[in-house]
Amino acid sequence: MTQGIRIKDLPQNERPRERLAELGAAALRDAELIAILLRTGTKGRSAVQIADELVNKFGKLRALADASVDDLCQVHGIGRDKALALQSAFTLAARMARELQGESPLLDTPELVADYLRDVNQTYKVEQLQVVLLNARRKLIKVELISQGLVDSLLVHPREVFAAAIAAKACSVVLVHNHPSGDPTPSEADLRVTRDLIRAGQLLKIEVADHIILGHRTEANSKGYISLRERGLFFASEPL
Repeated sequence: MTQGIRIKDLPQNERPRERLAELGAAALRDAELIAILLRTGTKGRSAVQIADELVNKFGKLRALADASVDDLCQVHGIGRDKALALQSAFTLAARMARELQGESPLLDTPELVADYLRDVNQTYKVEQLQVVLLNARRKLIKVELISQGLVDSLLVHPREVFAAAIAAKACSVVLVHNHPSGDPTPSEADLRVTRDLIRAGQLLKIEVADHIILGHRTEANSKGYISLRERGLFFASEPL
């Protein structure tokens, strides 16, 4: 079996582990830190060279962190194991950032909600309907998982959604679910469920602030999600 170029086989000034030990992590480029996670390269290409290609392909760390395993594997030298190692590292970094916030995050825009839930939703293989419970200042109280599987094939009953909201004394909720296919375009079932829950929320005086569908970032949808309210598909004003 042909082995890739190992970091220890590189010239001294191209060994990111040695540079990390000598200079500290802050002194290393993004690609050098990523190369340490990759550990080895492929035939004719070092881990640093593969990492440089990753950085150039995705442009920003945020886009790299949001990339799926299949997207990462499009880069020559990135296999499933390396892609999973990268996803694991970025997920840990996101969790640590949340801990460092020290208080419940403000989730008053679709983008903030999507960013908060994107990492965990990328690991789901089936649709998961979640409800984000917010206080009067639109800060997070908690996230409750309501149902799993295709929304179209599930009995999404308002009592499950609003029982959680009432128990948590939430002032508003945001519905969130993922499309594992990566395409966040809402289905008719998505719209029907949204309308039913909006009506139920009106009766209970608990606002359904939005319904966000998470997918993958593409050239056509750089956000990687769709907000039904932003798209004008939110029918809170329909008569009861």
